[in-house]
Amino acid sequence: MWYYLNKIKKLDSCTSECLIIVIFEKFLIVIMYKIFSIVLTALIIITSQTATAQSSNDTILMMSGQEVISMVYDTSFGNITYKNPKPDGDPITVETSDVFSIRNSKGEMIKYVQDTAGENDLTIEEMRYYIKGQQDAREGFKPHGAFWANIGIGLASGATGSFFCPIPPFAFTALSGLTKVKIKHSTVSNLEYLKHDTYILGYEHIARGKRKTRSLIGGGIGLVGGLGAAIILKNTGNSLIKN
Repeated sequence: MWYYLNKIKKLDSCTSECLIIVIFEKFLIVIMYKIFSIVLTALIIITSQTATAQSSNDTILMMSGQEVISMVYDTSFGNITYKNPKPDGDPITVETSDVFSIRNSKGEMIKYVQDTAGENDLTIEEMRYYIKGQQDAREGFKPHGAFWANIGIGLASGATGSFFCPIPPFAFTALSGLTKVKIKHSTVSNLEYLKHDTYILGYEHIARGKRKTRSLIGGGIGLVGGLGAAIILKNTGNSLIKN
């Protein structure tokens, strides 16, 4: 302030009003600089905290092909414990044998162990392709044919009103899990995977399971509809089965 007062005494050509304006402008510049520094510091802190929170999450790849993104608490004593995705849920513990790997910012930690004398006779790479096949089938395979076919079978069988009417739709469900699975290229994330037998095995495993489930649902819907039609026909004095 004394600096500016000395300036006022030395500058006869400049009015005191002009100097007040200059001082005020300088004051605003200082204030704006302070505000900018505070805002910039806050943004840096928020960004670093967000990055830390994201890097603390692990990606748990299950043997079933499902992925869980959460924070792993413990990996000892043959179990893996991780944070429950539900906010109020208790931590979840699974057996290590159910997990293929855990990935985070530090890399991937393989938990799968090959056992040629047991069920895990595939190598790590073979199992990786198997799991990828499961993931693609779970994401892309749509067993619409089995669903609608068994609806028709259930309707026809249930409409007879016979005691044995549940047999045809249930038999079709069992057979749907045995027939060959046609892998559509549009459901494959990378066509190079089709060169690996274990990928095809993983894909077929999930596809057959989905086909049986959808077939069972379709058969149940058809059977209920057919039985309903049989009851209505019986109450009206009609029946598909002649005595």
